[in-house]
Amino acid sequence: QVQLVESGGGSVQAGGSLRVSCAAFGYTYSIDCMGWFRQAPGKEREGVAVIDSDGSTNYANSVKGRFTISQDNAKNTLYLQMNSLKPEETAMYYCAARHSYCGGSYWGTYEYKYWGQGTQVTVSS
Repeated sequence: QVQLVESGGGSVQAGGSLRVSCAAFGYTYSIDCMGWFRQAPGKEREGVAVIDSDGSTNYANSVKGRFTISQDNAKNTLYLQMNSLKPEETAMYYCAARHSYCGGSYWGTYEYKYWGQGTQVTVSS
C-alpha cells in the first residue's frame, strides 16, 4: 500500500506563485508514475502534470510554461511549482500515483490507484 499526503496549499493573488508537495509513504519503491490533478467546485477532476520514475514529464496545455512538476526520490516527495497563477485555477489539488509507467496514457483519473486527500489552492483576482 502507498499513502499520499499533500501540503502547501493556500491563498495567493493572481500572478503569484505557490508550491504544493506530496509525501509518499509505504511501498513507494514500486511507484512508476505520479501526477497532480485538480478539481474545482462543480467541475470534473483534471490532470495537470505527471512525471515518470525516470524523470520524464508531461503537462496539460493550460499550464505549460508556468507549472513545473518534480520529485525528490530521497525524500519520497513530489512537488508542483505553480507560477503566474490565475483565478480560474482555484481548486483542490490532488496527488496521484500508480505502479505502471506514465507512458502515453496518463490523464485518466481511473488510471491511478493511490490518491491523497488534496490541498486547497485559492487564487484571488
